[in-house]
Amino acid sequence: MLAAIILAAGESSRMGRPKALLPDPGGRPFVVRLAGSFAAAGVPHIIVVAGSHSAAISGALDAAPLPVRPFVVTNAHPARGQLSSLWVGLDEAERAGAEAVLVTLVDIPMVEVATIDRILDAWQEHRAPIVRPAFRGRHGHPVLFDRSVFAALRRAPLDEGARAVVHAHADDIRNVDVDDEGCVTDIDTPEDYEKLISGRGAC
Repeated sequence: MLAAIILAAGESSRMGRPKALLPDPGGRPFVVRLAGSFAAAGVPHIIVVAGSHSAAISGALDAAPLPVRPFVVTNAHPARGQLSSLWVGLDEAERAGAEAVLVTLVDIPMVEVATIDRILDAWQEHRAPIVRPAFRGRHGHPVLFDRSVFAALRRAPLDEGARAVVHAHADDIRNVDVDDEGCVTDIDTPEDYEKLISGRGAC
C-alpha cells in the first residue's frame, strides 16, 4: 500500500494567500491538481496536511471530481516546521499500512503524472529507502520514503527536517532522471506565480 502526503500547512506569508488554493493555469487549486496527479498515478491513499486553512482546503477537495478522496488532517502546530507536518501525515499513512510514502510540498504543484509513475517504478524495482526525481541535476519532488526509514524520519531534528534522513542515506538514494521541470518549480512568491500563469514557468 502506498500513500501520498501533500504538505499544505504553511501560512504562505511570502505569497500573501494560501498557496494550496491558488488556481493553476487550468483553474484548479494547487492542492486539487496534486491530488489528481497522485490519483492518476494509481496512489490509493492521499493525505493532505493542512494548518489554519484546513476548512477551505477540505472544501476545495470536496468540490473536485477526484477518483480518490483525499484525507485532510490538521497540524495544530505548523510553526514547528515542515517535518512536524510530515509526522502528522505519517501517522495517517502508517494507520493505513503504507509501505512507502510520496511526500511533496503544495507549492510544487506542476509535477507530471509520468514523473510519479517513474518514481514508483524505480521503488518497486530497487526498493531503495529514498527515491526522488532529478531534472538537469536538480533534485525534485515528490520524494518517496520507504517504510524502512519511517522511524528515522520520526527521530529527525525539527530544525533539520527530512534533509537529515536524506543526508544519512545519501549512498542509497535512487535518483530518477526526468524531463519534467515541474518537479523542481517552487511557486513561493507572487512573482513565481505570475511567471507560472503567464506561461514563463513550468506548466
